[in-house]
Amino acid sequence: MNRTQDLGKFIKLTGDRAKLDAKANGTYIVYKTSEGEFVKEYSNGEVERMNVQDLHHE
Repeated sequence: MNRTQDLGKFIKLTGDRAKLDAKANGTYIVYKTSEGEFVKEYSNGEVERMNVQDLHHE
């Protein structure tokens, strides 16, 4: 494999691990979709779009 393929594989594995951790802890993961939206994905498969206000913590 080349570096780009290796990096893509590690990114996918990291996301898979995050989903497993979220399921084990009853939480969710946050990621940016290919359309540029941020979403929360819960361990039950529910996906919730996030508002811009949700991204900023004060």
